[in-house]
Amino acid sequence: MTDPSGTADFERDALPWLNDVARFALSLTRDETEADDLVQMTYLNAFRGWHTFKPGTDVRKWLFTICRNAFLKSLRKQDRLVFSEEGDLDAMPSVMGHIYAERQEMGDLLSRIDVGPAIDRAIRELPEPHRSILTLVDVEGLHYQEAAEVLEVPVGTVRSRLFRARRAVQESLIRHAEDMGLAGGNQEGTDAAS
Repeated sequence: MTDPSGTADFERDALPWLNDVARFALSLTRDETEADDLVQMTYLNAFRGWHTFKPGTDVRKWLFTICRNAFLKSLRKQDRLVFSEEGDLDAMPSVMGHIYAERQEMGDLLSRIDVGPAIDRAIRELPEPHRSILTLVDVEGLHYQEAAEVLEVPVGTVRSRLFRARRAVQESLIRHAEDMGLAGGNQEGTDAAS
């Protein structure tokens, strides 16, 4: 007896990615309850649209796309969707922060402390769409082209947003190290006195 609804195929192919979709949903919503709702909506939409899935293609990427689209739809309903396409000038403070970290010789600092919670916090604090890009590429391991397809943006946009997101996380980790007393803070001119 065949399964005309495709339920068995859906369970076999889509359900193993539940944790990945949940992680991505949490990165989008920054709220566990909203993330749970988003995951449910994602899987409901995926099940309803299972007939449109092309066997042999990447189920996880397909689910991420559905999740992102459901998230954007919910934001539009709430009238709180605000994206900006600033250009590369907004990356300049991040570049300056990187140069500062290099001058303070903080290169190996992050390998000496447990930064897991600080990284999680830094990613949660990223604004959209940078958080999505970083999550898809650096956390979920998608290639740039795959992330571009999920987010429906050009690959160049993925690259520039990912650059900004990574620099913002780096700045947050430097502040974390400074707060812990492991880095010099704003003491550029005091190195000679110590």
